[in-house]
Amino acid sequence: MKSAVDYEMLRDAIIDDYGEILAGDINLFQDAISLELLNGTLLEIKAASNSEYSFIWKYGAHILRLDTAPLHPELATFPHHLHDAGGVVRPDPVTTPGRPLADNVRRLLAALGHDPLLTAG
Repeated sequence: MKSAVDYEMLRDAIIDDYGEILAGDINLFQDAISLELLNGTLLEIKAASNSEYSFIWKYGAHILRLDTAPLHPELATFPHHLHDAGGVVRPDPVTTPGRPLADNVRRLLAALGHDPLLTAG
């Protein structure tokens, strides 16, 4: 069954908008995209739709994740939330509910290019 997300279009949008910060080719899988940024950030994007996704990345020894699993209704950005480098779940400082997936990916790439641990958010 084909995903509702067009990963080829998403890959092309990433290359068009952020090609200058990519460390190499984008790996396209049936249900995900993976890529590396010049700053060493390794990112995997998995999405079922524009509103259901998980972005997981590794920077150095740190692993972080933004996702939309409806598990933390106490957060102002529910269902969007961040699992930060310390393992703490906090409001999502990057993506915006209701925005197209490609827009949220663009916002994430811009943020990771400047601050891979999202410490400023």
